[in-house]
Amino acid sequence: MTPALRTRDLAVGYHTRRTRRAVLEHVNLAVYSGELVCLLGTNGIGKSTLLRTLARMQPALWGSVELGGADLRSITQIDLARRLGVVLTERVAVEALPVRRVVELGRYPHSGWFGRITDRDRMAVDWAIDAVGARHLADRDFSRLSDGERQRVMIGRALAQEPVLLVLDEPTAFLDLPSRVELVGLLRRLTRERPLAVVVSTHDLELALRTADVVWLLMPGGELVTGAPEDVVLAGTLAQAFEGRQIRFHPEERSFRLLTGDRGEAVVHGAGLRATLAAAVLEREGYAVSNAAAAAALAVHAHEAGWWVTNDDTERSGADFASLAAFLRGRRTAS
Repeated sequence: MTPALRTRDLAVGYHTRRTRRAVLEHVNLAVYSGELVCLLGTNGIGKSTLLRTLARMQPALWGSVELGGADLRSITQIDLARRLGVVLTERVAVEALPVRRVVELGRYPHSGWFGRITDRDRMAVDWAIDAVGARHLADRDFSRLSDGERQRVMIGRALAQEPVLLVLDEPTAFLDLPSRVELVGLLRRLTRERPLAVVVSTHDLELALRTADVVWLLMPGGELVTGAPEDVVLAGTLAQAFEGRQIRFHPEERSFRLLTGDRGEAVVHGAGLRATLAAAVLEREGYAVSNAAAAAALAVHAHEAGWWVTNDDTERSGADFASLAAFLRGRRTAS
């Protein structure tokens, strides 16, 4: 099976008047139709540079990129626009155009200079609008849409090109949490319904680990680690890439948490959501939650009616977690 995208010994970076500065080297990747790939890495590590090179928005330093088996350098601009859709981070300023017209602009590679929209084009536009859930926005002024609605429309415009590969650079950057989840869910659904491969860079690490088929992880030393999210987690490379003095990656939860423990160990007795939330309060207030009751400086019992604490022959209780947090902060002040 020919991949939608393949790189061969690719190096990406910047040209100066006298030298070439590589950000990433020896990049060998492949993306297949039906795959959602999430590109992860810290700020400034080269994610956007890599995506821009894959989209031929800046030249490779050396090596090659193939789109559908053809060398990217040999593909005409029109043919490239028919095969590749790109959605960037920047907010797009469009005035006095309805959403349908914005999506129709994605048909330019097919309609030519005169922009005549045929029945075939209209079908593609209608599908793209429906695919991103924007039917109710079709007649709205694009400039009056929310950030989340604009991103949906821009993805719709890219889909109207009928590409084999869709590349998105931080599409969730300006979105609230529900919109981020919906957008990534949309991208995943598109890979299942169409002959489409999607590569998206994101800082939503936990969301990427739950939705991606493949992760491309840029390491601080310039190495590129690839694989299924679960394999990348198991290898420990996520922790190496993102951990700092204040946070620690917890592979079982596929999430980062603040380092705690300066106030000693605590144990939580109980089960279910209340016990989990009690542990979260303890960690936020500086305790390392342990399973070893004997070593714990503090024991919190979580139950349906609230919580109670045993420590140094003293018992305290409360009905909500705000009162637990207040009690723990009071202990810090007292000590």
